Amino acid sequence: MVATILLFLLLSAIFTAEAQQGESNVSLGSSLTPTTKFSWLSRSGLYAFGFYQQSNGYAIGVFLTGIPEKTVIWTANRDNPPTLADVTLNFTGDGRLILQSAQGNESTIVDPPERAKSASMLNSGNFVLYNSNKDIIWQSFNYPTNTILQGQCLLADKRLVSSVSESDQSTGIFQLVMQTDGNLVQYPYIPELKVEHSYWASNTDGQGNNVSLCLDDDGLLYLLNSTGKYLSNLTQGGYPTNGIVRLMRIDADGIFRLYSHNLEKNGNWLVNWSSSDNKCDPKGLCGLNGFCTTVDREADCECLPGFVRVHQGNWSSGCERNFTAESCQIKNGIMKYIMSEASNTVWEDSAFSIMQQILTKDDCEASCLEDCNCEAALYKDGACRKQRLPLRFGRRVLADSNVALIKVGISTPIIYNIAPMVHEKKPQKGILIMSISLTAFGLIMLVISGIAIYRNRVWTYKRLSNNSGNVGLSVDVSPRSFTYNDLEKMTTGFKEELGKGSFGTVYKGIISNVQQVVAVKRL
Repeated sequence: MVATILLFLLLSAIFTAEAQQGESNVSLGSSLTPTTKFSWLSRSGLYAFGFYQQSNGYAIGVFLTGIPEKTVIWTANRDNPPTLADVTLNFTGDGRLILQSAQGNESTIVDPPERAKSASMLNSGNFVLYNSNKDIIWQSFNYPTNTILQGQCLLADKRLVSSVSESDQSTGIFQLVMQTDGNLVQYPYIPELKVEHSYWASNTDGQGNNVSLCLDDDGLLYLLNSTGKYLSNLTQGGYPTNGIVRLMRIDADGIFRLYSHNLEKNGNWLVNWSSSDNKCDPKGLCGLNGFCTTVDREADCECLPGFVRVHQGNWSSGCERNFTAESCQIKNGIMKYIMSEASNTVWEDSAFSIMQQILTKDDCEASCLEDCNCEAALYKDGACRKQRLPLRFGRRVLADSNVALIKVGISTPIIYNIAPMVHEKKPQKGILIMSISLTAFGLIMLVISGIAIYRNRVWTYKRLSNNSGNVGLSVDVSPRSFTYNDLEKMTTGFKEELGKGSFGTVYKGIISNVQQVVAVKRL
């Protein structure tokens, strides 16, 4: 009996020692900074809670530190901007984890439902807070971001949300939801979730309440209900456990995968299972107005005709028009749009008008061109589904005959077509300027000639007056009396006419009469 008691006490001591080795107690008043003491380690040294570098600053979370490739498991306030190096993480006297800046600004990292007395980074990768009775009052396992570890479950009505990238742990564009109906479903990360938005599901809806997704040490990934019944095994398990770390994560590309890492070999993470082999399955990978294609089994993104990438290098930013949308009405007999197609592509169907009668693709194009509300149309099997932009969830499926017909502006080519006409008009403009110049020059010369003739006549009158002594022009140019000899001299033997204006006719009559008298005398 005594031996049994001693054996029990010995085993209890061993189990207590092992349990203590699995914990690293953090007391109230402890603190961390990014550049000095930056983390609290688990007893094994495999996991750490504290600061890790992200972008041009630091984030706070749980990460694997016992392997060369640092892997983030959980992130606090993941969408907050990275902190600077002058901040301090304090485990305050009232049991909260507070981030304080050098300027005195504060933000809460963990605010437990009751006052915490201590904290610990466990060997399981779970960071926990305890009350005075050593009960766990808060744990990171209950608030996963994009990853679950071996021994962890994704509880009912919880979700994993992908990160932006491997280096940016802020919220990405995909999610894995453990629904309350028992179905595990993948969706794009959008506010309104519908059945048609999903791109992978376990198809276990209606098979029990409070269903959880769990991962065992041997790599078994399964769905378990509240009564302990196994609903579905996603993987078979049975993998080695010694020296192996496992995790399940929804990656930035929208596929969730089961990974393993051999601690002894210090190798890379190996993929043991994935929800899909087609990297274009996740809906929304290419953003609005973009569609996914596969090249050598790798995903690539293309834009709709008439569209370009919003941000180069960022697929999820989607595509935007490379032309300015104008009125769709025909102006001056010129159509401002044409229809361009993206064949074998499937999209979310948000049609505002459906034409089900037997139509050709040309009929569908013409109908969209004539409809100012139509910016695109999906044509398949004689049906024309008119759409408004943007189109989303696009991907190329070669086995699908669906064709996306896109209304594309043609204003730019029209500008190019009229350019030669502008050049042709330039010579005509030059001729017009030259003609005006010559006309003006001719008018100027005519005026100068008139002035010269006038001055010549005045000089003649003055010469005649000087010679005769009584011939001249009065100030008001009034008529004067002349002799025959005077008139003969003034007209150079009657070869020139006298006078212009109101007196011209009188002078011409006088000259005519004088000529007749001269002719009679000569006879």
